[in-house]
Amino acid sequence: MSNKIQSIRGMHDILPQQSPLWQFFEATVKDLLKSYAYSEIRMPVVESTDLFCRSIGEVTDIVEKEMYTFSDRNGDSLTLRPEGTASCVRSCIQHGLLHNQQQHLWYIGPMFRHERPQKGRYRQFHQVGVETFGVDTPDIDAELILISSRLWKLLGLQNIRLELNTLGTSESRNAYRSVLVDYLTKHRDLLDEDSLRRLESNPLRVLDSKNPAMQEMIEAAPKLMDYLDQESKDHFNTLKVILDGAGIEYNINPRLVRGLDYYCKTVFEWVTDDLGSQGTVCAGGRYDGLVEQLGGKPTPAAGFAMGIERLLSLLEDAGTKLSSAPDVFVIMQGEQAQLKGLSLVEMVRDQLPHLVLQTNCGGGSFKSQMKKANKSEALVALLLGEDEIANETISMKFLREDKEQLTIKQTQLADVLKTI
Repeated sequence: MSNKIQSIRGMHDILPQQSPLWQFFEATVKDLLKSYAYSEIRMPVVESTDLFCRSIGEVTDIVEKEMYTFSDRNGDSLTLRPEGTASCVRSCIQHGLLHNQQQHLWYIGPMFRHERPQKGRYRQFHQVGVETFGVDTPDIDAELILISSRLWKLLGLQNIRLELNTLGTSESRNAYRSVLVDYLTKHRDLLDEDSLRRLESNPLRVLDSKNPAMQEMIEAAPKLMDYLDQESKDHFNTLKVILDGAGIEYNINPRLVRGLDYYCKTVFEWVTDDLGSQGTVCAGGRYDGLVEQLGGKPTPAAGFAMGIERLLSLLEDAGTKLSSAPDVFVIMQGEQAQLKGLSLVEMVRDQLPHLVLQTNCGGGSFKSQMKKANKSEALVALLLGEDEIANETISMKFLREDKEQLTIKQTQLADVLKTI
């Protein structure tokens, strides 16, 4: 007996009862970003492996351990996208969207990383990404933070706090990097295996270690803020002034460095304590060097990405429930009713396009159809039998209210449904 075919570990089906919450979230995000005049862009889920090696960095965990990479029939190395920013930049360069113009873009879709699956961390996960190009001033950094803050309000989410930091320019970061390496090397005996590997390749990530045995040593490490150039200080100070003016609370976190090589100046994370260890629900910052790194002309850029599954977990924990139940369930009893019922329902749809009607296709006794109507959680059942067909009427039964059953002319149906 063959084994059952099941979904791949860490990749989940989104079932019909789960879809309404996804649709609510997606619609809220789309309406919000439209209100800020951001435009949607859609990129392929498969890209050249080189794109991510050049953008994310070959010595990051994502490239070293987590990417789904394979050779296609032409021998080309392809990768399922582990994040969206690099794909968005590639698309903008390829299609000439960055030449003497600003872009305010967003995208939504699945990303793929071969991680150890746990709550809030899956091998296929979904993100909303927001990217801006051509603006080098801190007001765009602030707008990105304001957009995400407004989303939490629209979703009714609380207990999400903003962590903020600046990484400075690449020059000031390189100066700090050499000081940090010297410090970490002196405390080499305290570093765990992961930190020892990062010491040469990406030493700033050591500051982000959660190893309890290293926390005292990390707290005493030199601070990047002390090595910032004046431009980076001014940029960060202006950002803070804008956020203060908008009433956005934040915590300056000098250990916030982000895991991707392309960040500079502003970095931020929205975090919560309500999801256990996977507490980051939205993260981003500025990446002014990435466009040039991928073959375009120097272009300032900033953006963020948010994990949809983690935000939906917060919505569920907050008791947000959405139903996919129809408004109306249509029961058709008898041959003539089945022949004419669908055309009558279509006439109603023409007049009330937003009404959700479910028709009982497949026949069945009146009793069995009524069971289906009740199970559907519809508010109203429309009853169409031989008598109704002969008299050109239709009966209306209220399923959730104690009201008398109505019999009305078929021509009046849309008007009556509109009133109830």
